[in-house]
Amino acid sequence: MSARHPTTYREAGVDLDAAEELVRRIGPAVRSTYGPQVLASHGGFAGCFRLDHDNKLFAGTLRDPVLVSCTDGVGSKVLIAARARRYDTVGIDLVAMSVNDLLTCGAQPLFFLDYIALPRLEAELVGALVEGIAAGCKEAGCALLGGETAEMPDLYRRDHFDLAGFAVGVVDRGRMIGPRAVRPGDDLIGLASSGLHSNGYSLVRRLLLDGAGLRLERTAPGLGQPLGEALLEPTAIYVRPVLKVLAHYRRRPPVTAMAHITGGGLPGNLPRVLPRHCDAVVERGTWPIPPIFGLLEHYGVGEEEMYRVFNMGIGYVLATRPRSTAIIERILERAGVAAYVIGRVRRGRGRVEIR
Repeated sequence: MSARHPTTYREAGVDLDAAEELVRRIGPAVRSTYGPQVLASHGGFAGCFRLDHDNKLFAGTLRDPVLVSCTDGVGSKVLIAARARRYDTVGIDLVAMSVNDLLTCGAQPLFFLDYIALPRLEAELVGALVEGIAAGCKEAGCALLGGETAEMPDLYRRDHFDLAGFAVGVVDRGRMIGPRAVRPGDDLIGLASSGLHSNGYSLVRRLLLDGAGLRLERTAPGLGQPLGEALLEPTAIYVRPVLKVLAHYRRRPPVTAMAHITGGGLPGNLPRVLPRHCDAVVERGTWPIPPIFGLLEHYGVGEEEMYRVFNMGIGYVLATRPRSTAIIERILERAGVAAYVIGRVRRGRGRVEIR
C-alpha cells in the first residue's frame, strides 16, 4: 500500500496558523521602532515612511537629499547561534552590518527590512530574532518597517536558519563622505570593535569547535567568559557616535572617508575608500586587541591571516584632517566609543600597509 500523499499545506511542512500567530507576537517589537515618519495605518503589504522637510528629522538639513541603501547578512555566525540556542544577538548583527555600511557615506538610517528563512516556524526562535533586530534598529535610530519570514522545510535542515537585512538611509548630497577628499597626511582614527563582529566564522567554527573541540558553554583560555558568549557578542553599531561627529560641523566635516571593517579586515576594506594616489599606513600596537583574537592565534592562525580575515579590534575607521583629530576623538569617547589614532594616509597607489 503506497504512503498517503500530503493534502494540506501543514502536512507538507508549512503552518499558516503558526505564521499568523507569529505576526501577532512580533508586532509590539516592530512597532517599538516606529517614529512619526512611519505611517502605521497604511501599507498592508508594504511599509510606508514619510520623507519630507516638515519634521525635525530633516528640517533645514537636506537641500539635495540622496537615498542610500545597503543589504547584508550575518553569514555562518547563525550556526553558532543555532548551536548555542541563543538568537537575539544575531538580530542586532543583522542591523549593524547594513547600517554601518550606509553610514560610510554619511547617511542617517531611516528604515530597515529583514528576511528570515527557516525549515519550520518556531515562535521562540523567530520572536528572539525579531526582538534583536528591533533592538538594533532602535540603537541605530531607524524603523523596522517590515520583513518576511519564509518557512521552507525542503530547503533548510532542522535547527538551521538564515538572515538577510536591507537598510535605507538619507544624506544631503553636499555632505556626502567619499574618497575624493582624502589626501596624504590625513589621520586614521580606529573605533573599537566589540569582538569578531560577523566575519570569519567559517574559520572560527572549524578551528575552535571542530578542530580544538572547545565547548560553547565553557570558559575558553584567556577569555574570562564562556566561549559562546564571546562568539555571539553582537557587532557594534556606530551610527549615533559617528553622526554626532558629522553633526558637530555645520559646514562640510573634516572627515574625508569612512570604512566599515568587515570581511577582509583592515587590508581589504581601507582600499575601498582610498583614492588611487594614496596609501593607508596602519601602525600595530596603537590599539588594544580583544582576547578572542589571541585565542584564534593560539590555535594556529598566523598573524597575516588574522589581519586578512578579522577586524583585529577595529570595527570602523575615519580618515580625518589632522587639525580635527583630537576634537573628533573626544566626541567619540563622550559618545561611549573607544577611539585610537591607528595610522595615517600617505602618497601611494591605493594600498594598505600594516607595520
